Amino acid sequence: MLDHIGIYVHSYERSKAFYRLALAPLGYELILEYAGWGGFGWADKPVFWIKGGKSTAPGLHIAFRAEDRETVREFHRVALEAGGKDKGAPGLREEYHPDYYAAYVLDPDGHNVEVVCHTPGDLEV
Repeated sequence: MLDHIGIYVHSYERSKAFYRLALAPLGYELILEYAGWGGFGWADKPVFWIKGGKSTAPGLHIAFRAEDRETVREFHRVALEAGGKDKGAPGLREEYHPDYYAAYVLDPDGHNVEVVCHTPGDLEV
């Protein structure tokens, strides 16, 4: 089981603003800032950390789990409004499994951020 992950970003403030908005539909909040790191999570447990000022190459692929497909759609909408670039609109990715419903956005540093729901759900809107 994964406990937490940390990534480097070019601009801490720019990425902090992006992730504050983009991860809000998942219930993530900025919980802690410590020694140049910003920790996002819920219930006082940071699980996703960012730190500015380092190389971001090669880019990463990060997948966050959503409980329902509406949250996947909300993430995609909010992440684009926050300055992310579309890498894959919300939809089924049946090549992975029949109920793999995901959306992809590139963050300000080009990291591929995915939100996925694995459970059968509502019809695509």
